[in-house]
Amino acid sequence: QVQLVESGGGLVQPGGSLRLSCVASGNRFSLVYMGWFRQAPGKERELVAEASYGGNVNYADSVKARFTISRDIAKDTAYLQMNSLKPEDTAVYYCTVYGSGARYWGNGTLVTVSS
Repeated sequence: QVQLVESGGGLVQPGGSLRLSCVASGNRFSLVYMGWFRQAPGKERELVAEASYGGNVNYADSVKARFTISRDIAKDTAYLQMNSLKPEDTAVYYCTVYGSGARYWGNGTLVTVSS
């Protein structure tokens, strides 16, 4: 079992920045991949960014060059630096981990981009 605690969401103006954090606890063998999905109202949950234990990263096309994912392996923590935010980035952002055949989800943190 893995528990995930997200923080860092909030209200930001278009063009602004936010940094999300996700701290994992529990079975470290499940932390092969750590990343973020998001779900906007009326839409399906979609991948934002994911980083492997070995350092490989994957981004959605819509956030490339604006968002950066990073991991602190020693702290079992993942970060998502979000720059140049747009209203269409408004969503609940979910931290997720995958490994040992299981995926776990956090409760989500709301990011609202609005003037």
